[in-house]
Amino acid sequence: MAIIGKIREKSWLMLVLVGGALLAFILGDYYKGAGGNDMEFGYGTVYGEMVNIDEFNSQLALAEENTRRQAEQQGQQPEPVDRDAVWSSFVESIVLEKQYEALGINVSDAEFESYLYGRDGFKVLPDLAQGFTDSITGMFNDKLLQSRIEEMESSDDPNVQKQWADSKEYYTKRRMQEKYFEILNQGVYVTNLEAKNEYLAQKEVKSISFVFKRYSEIKDESIPTPDAKLRAFFEEHKSEKKYENKQSSREIKFFDIFIEPSKKDSNEFNKMMADLKTKFATTKNDSLFVMKNSDMKGFSSTHLATFKSDKDEKARQGMTYPSFMDTIFKSAKIGDIVGPYEDNGNTRIAKILDFNKNSLTARHILIAAQKTDDAAVKKAKKLVDSLLPLINTANFEEYVTRFTEDPGSKDKGGKYEDFMDYEMVPEFSKFASEEPIGKIGYVQTDFGFHIMENIERKEINAPVLAIVQKTLKPSIETVDSKDKEVYDMLFELDEKLSKKTDLYAKVVLFDTIVSRADKFARPITIMDDAPKLFGFTSKFAEDKLLQLAYKEGAQVGDLVSSPIKDKNRYIIAIVSAIKVKGAPTYEDAQVAIKRDYIEDVKAKRITSQMAGVKSLKELSTKLKVEVQKAEITFANPQITGAGYEPEVVGALFSGLKDGARSLPLKGKSGVYVVQIEQTTKAPAAANYMVEKDQLLSTAKNSAQGSARSALIKQAEVVDNRRFFENNIRR
Repeated sequence: MAIIGKIREKSWLMLVLVGGALLAFILGDYYKGAGGNDMEFGYGTVYGEMVNIDEFNSQLALAEENTRRQAEQQGQQPEPVDRDAVWSSFVESIVLEKQYEALGINVSDAEFESYLYGRDGFKVLPDLAQGFTDSITGMFNDKLLQSRIEEMESSDDPNVQKQWADSKEYYTKRRMQEKYFEILNQGVYVTNLEAKNEYLAQKEVKSISFVFKRYSEIKDESIPTPDAKLRAFFEEHKSEKKYENKQSSREIKFFDIFIEPSKKDSNEFNKMMADLKTKFATTKNDSLFVMKNSDMKGFSSTHLATFKSDKDEKARQGMTYPSFMDTIFKSAKIGDIVGPYEDNGNTRIAKILDFNKNSLTARHILIAAQKTDDAAVKKAKKLVDSLLPLINTANFEEYVTRFTEDPGSKDKGGKYEDFMDYEMVPEFSKFASEEPIGKIGYVQTDFGFHIMENIERKEINAPVLAIVQKTLKPSIETVDSKDKEVYDMLFELDEKLSKKTDLYAKVVLFDTIVSRADKFARPITIMDDAPKLFGFTSKFAEDKLLQLAYKEGAQVGDLVSSPIKDKNRYIIAIVSAIKVKGAPTYEDAQVAIKRDYIEDVKAKRITSQMAGVKSLKELSTKLKVEVQKAEITFANPQITGAGYEPEVVGALFSGLKDGARSLPLKGKSGVYVVQIEQTTKAPAAANYMVEKDQLLSTAKNSAQGSARSALIKQAEVVDNRRFFENNIRR
């Protein structure tokens, strides 16, 4: 919640609504249930109960309002709110509320007051400490906070009163969450036996020699995979957890056909750009020419149109040129035409209007006071007058630390480096541009009073440009031709697939036809409990794919009825799998079964080659591989020269004596035969406190994340928003 912005009304103190792991948990309101309708899922369910749609929309509206207010006060356009982040916060709030209720966690009025003001053992909250700093001492002043709260509580404006109510709720929930995780951390412990085992796992070392034959040395194509063998392998292994459907889901396969300009389109575009370049060079009215001919409408002949290399970290968005053209632009003359050149998928022609010659560096101390607040201005001016005689070059940073109210420069000694005059407010820029280097003075802006010192002015040669931008697009003729190609291919697919009665045979045939057309069919899995699609540029395309997979009566082999337009491409898709949570069908696990079957056959083939050999040297000669050496520990199951092999390493620590050689061991990357050369026992230790502390620290650091994940899993959350919007499941 933009809590400090609401209390203090300073733009630089606004907090982002969904800005971090802690704040994310206080966005949701209490769960009250939806009630009063016949929907089964609504926007979603938690613990099998439907969430309150109105409450979620209220949280979403609050997020949008805070984002809008923050952007407005910073002079920026608001970014779209991350709706998924708001949903996650809302759900987690519901889940945590149930935990608070079960444990009897609450915050009394006395505790809330102590928490807010930093009393009775509570530390001052950093956000409040920053927002309510005494201008003289530079320390948190609880009287300022108390005064602001009283002002909001007694305000005649209901919006201000609500802002305080929201603020109070935010800090109350924040404190409840802290108490919950404090209780959780108190229950985290490590036993002496666990610490001892960790010590031994880290310190006991086995020196080994081994022969290793990789699966990859046998080509997959050399292993026959008849359907009967694969089905038998599936029957033997289908109960293994790795094949289980963890969630109910549906899979679609799709391929895309891009709508791209033809060679003819490119030639005509290049001719047009050459013609524009000639006319741009001779026009008497640059602004009119740009507004008439450029896809990107905008013109300024002032230094506001200063461009920089796209590698310059301080370049403004949209005001850059490719870094490889830096020398060309900086060595050009006023009136020169540069281009055409490619820039982020567009083609540009640039006209040099001027050059910005100054790069400025200054530092400042901001004493905040809005110009419209006469009392604040008078107070701030009095402080500025008292400070100016005391500040010099040597102690400037000290006064920045104590007095500045600009968090953007406080940690840098108040310094802003290498900026151009147009990048700052006019009064600030005028002082930095015109006053002598080393001069200390002050200016007043809308933000307040700035006690400034000019540090440096550097000569640069940054071009001021007028830009004509065009984008090469496919012609109507090209689009029509591509449309015909797409519909012809969809017709072919529909005609041939309709002749198949076996549903999965349709999917196989789909893959075959697509491959023969030099396309690639990509699978995408959609989870029933949280449907999300990635890799698409439009919500329209995503919705169409959801409707294909989940329409009433949908089954494997269903093909789209028409191509799906996704910006500059068409998509053709088929339903390729419908999986139900729990035991898999053969079709569900077919891809994994085939992969594992091939690996199993390879392992058996390699194992048979290893049979009857009496030494590692003899085995290495037979398999045409080297005998390798490595040192391993149980704590880090890596085998140098082979890779991560926990099962193999585990077997070697399970009782194999020094000098003994293992039977062939099937690993992740291949088959091993290992000989234990020497075991170096862990040195005797008086205790295992170091390991205990390390394990305890790791456990506590992961406790919150693990608890949140476990609680969400236990709550069996169903995110039904996309289905609800598409009228699929309500």
